[in-house]
Amino acid sequence: MARPVRVRFAPSPTGPLHIGGVRTALFNYLFAKKYQGTFYLRIEDTDQNRFVPGAEAYIFEALEWLGIAPDETVGKNEKFGPYRQSERKALYKQYADQLIQSGWAYYAFDTAESLDQHRKNHEAQGKTFIYNWHNREKLDTSLVLTPEATEKRIAAGEAYVIRFKTPVDQILELHDIIRGDLKFDTNLLDDKVLFKSDGMPTYHLANIVDDHLMETSHVIRGEEWLPSLPLHHLLYKAFGWEAPEFAHLPLILKPIGNGKLSKRDGDKMGFPVFPLDWTDPSTGEVSSGYREKGFFPEAVVNFLALLGWNDGTEQELFSLDELCQKFDLNRVHKSGAKFDPEKNKWFNHQYLQHQSNSDLADLFAKELAHRNVSYTFDLERIVALIKERAHFVSEFWELADYFFEAPKTYDEKASKNWKEDTPSLLTQAFEVMSQVQPFESVAIENELKAWMTANEIGMGKIMQPLRLSLVGALKGPHLFDIIELLGKEEVEKRIQKAIASL
Repeated sequence: MARPVRVRFAPSPTGPLHIGGVRTALFNYLFAKKYQGTFYLRIEDTDQNRFVPGAEAYIFEALEWLGIAPDETVGKNEKFGPYRQSERKALYKQYADQLIQSGWAYYAFDTAESLDQHRKNHEAQGKTFIYNWHNREKLDTSLVLTPEATEKRIAAGEAYVIRFKTPVDQILELHDIIRGDLKFDTNLLDDKVLFKSDGMPTYHLANIVDDHLMETSHVIRGEEWLPSLPLHHLLYKAFGWEAPEFAHLPLILKPIGNGKLSKRDGDKMGFPVFPLDWTDPSTGEVSSGYREKGFFPEAVVNFLALLGWNDGTEQELFSLDELCQKFDLNRVHKSGAKFDPEKNKWFNHQYLQHQSNSDLADLFAKELAHRNVSYTFDLERIVALIKERAHFVSEFWELADYFFEAPKTYDEKASKNWKEDTPSLLTQAFEVMSQVQPFESVAIENELKAWMTANEIGMGKIMQPLRLSLVGALKGPHLFDIIELLGKEEVEKRIQKAIASL
């Protein structure tokens, strides 16, 4: 690496942070950490019409929750501040003027109406209107005016934009770390607006100026910015600056069919596409987030890292530290990565198994408090019995409700195993179990099985009706672990209740 690694995530605060944006932030973070570099965050809010209240705070909270907070940003280590583009507004005009002076840009006075008319005329002839080398000297621009006439119109307060003057007849040979060598014909490019009539720069100008002033070494961004690469390269050339290296990440695709995973796909298809819940300030509509759905941040990071990248091995579970060590832009795929909600849940299941029973018990306790359920059990022991079957802590209640409440109903299918002699057999079985001291799983199991063998009673005659009595269905962990946890009195109560009910 010729210069120190400095990479950025530069979102616009126009709504919640989509999972595609989160992955861009993550890949920038991993790249920076791998090379002991800096990951900074810049808020690109030059388009004030699209600004959404609360969106900026959401971006910071999301990255914080995921454990990939930036090293420099608004209010934090502002080495190259300000980190909000709207607060850098005064900077950009001088750079736009510099391009005018050097002949790389020009003033355009065309009104929205006249441009609309040109578009319609072209459409009528089956053509597409492109504002570039072949018509810029026929339109209302400073290229066909004397400098005095141009100055006069500006002084009179006429509205104008500043457009980039794309060079003619050049083939740009550019390199992208992920996509390799690329060629662009400048004759096919349009003359993009760099500075708007409202006195604000467009994305293209502000982005290049800021990346240069903030000493960005690599620009790692989504594939949708690939068409902007030739313009950005030319802007660096026009200013005489060293360009950063570019890497364009593959799209995240819908789980089914083709196309990019959109902000609307998530709740429509039943999975989150945002890191945190988001309430739309204008409509009050709530979109669900990973955090509130019960995902562990580490699981989300691990899942996202493997959307479009792998380390060349079969390994699937990586800690954030491991990802930082192993991440390599040369191993990022060119083609889109299909989003798999089931795999997403699988990752959460893996991370849930790795959590300590104590931490999971704390989370389960909150769930129980929310349901106003009181208990005297050791929750850690219950968690140890049920967690293997769960993807989320929110599933614990469904897997363990019978520990807290005696069954009110009994599974109809399972009730068919309840025969005429079942009440008498269960009563005898309880007598045997109640003699066991201490009342513990292994001892109870050994004693009961010995009694069944001695009396030639088949397993199914006792085990299924016993589980049905205690749980209300043929589900749950090892039966004798349930018996130990419920305790002698509760087991007796439940057997008596089942006998009376069934």
